[in-house]
Amino acid sequence: MSPYIQSLRLRTLPLSVSGIILGTGLAYAANNELFTANDSQAWCVFVLAVLTTLSLQILSNLCNELGDAQKGTDADQHGRAAYGLQSGKITERQMKKMIGSFKGMSVIFGTALVFTAFHPRALSWSEGWGEVCVFLLLGALAIVGAVKYTLGKHSYGYMGLGDLGVFLFFGLLSTLGAYYLQVQELTAEVVWSGVAIGLPCVGVLNLNNIRDMNNDRVHGKRTLASMLGYTGAKIYHTCLLLGCLMIFLWFGHFWVLCVTPIWAWHLWFVWTHEGSALDLQMPVLMLSTGVISCLGWL
Repeated sequence: MSPYIQSLRLRTLPLSVSGIILGTGLAYAANNELFTANDSQAWCVFVLAVLTTLSLQILSNLCNELGDAQKGTDADQHGRAAYGLQSGKITERQMKKMIGSFKGMSVIFGTALVFTAFHPRALSWSEGWGEVCVFLLLGALAIVGAVKYTLGKHSYGYMGLGDLGVFLFFGLLSTLGAYYLQVQELTAEVVWSGVAIGLPCVGVLNLNNIRDMNNDRVHGKRTLASMLGYTGAKIYHTCLLLGCLMIFLWFGHFWVLCVTPIWAWHLWFVWTHEGSALDLQMPVLMLSTGVISCLGWL
């Protein structure tokens, strides 16, 4: 596989759009006139939202690789394939060019998304520009969040705040943003749905941090998992998944029960394994979270 493709970390991309898919599905459930044959605006908003989120996720992945390489965090991790920068197949200069490209793509797709969603109101200073400015600001914060996760001197991923970043950007902001850009309103159910889908997204990061706990401690990377310890991090992981199920069930979304056998097996595996063996559970949690987001269209 090309080292450039490898550094994109393609397996993380389906998870990153879970909030977009769920928020859009809830919008469709609230307004069945969306996505009709003549409703090109709704389709454009959805496609641009997906492209924006994918660009942000890849930007985060690239910055994560560069930040960890600069700090020496990924210098010696047994049982894991080295990414392009770590293996020497990509230079730091080339990585920075890739980061710049995906920053630009995030800006272009994000700006197009906002103006498409609020067209024609975005052309009226008295009516639509307040909302446009708010969403452009949120987009700028998402770009900063993607870059500063592990890159730079004060990266929040090294201060135990990575879980919060994932929850806010790929849970709440993705779900609420996707919903609001379609129907220009919010409900309590949508907000709680954003909370719910954000929890297993955080769970993927937590699983990654449990796997890398010993290495992170050696290199001074303070993740929430490393602060909690193995037992505490696994209890936290269990609570994340149970919290997601309970929220959806509270609002009568009983379709979420279809993932409970998978998550029961997943939790058993997490509690009985450590280290690189946990890699096997990454796609399980990612794909099952994606299934939940797709069921939001029902």
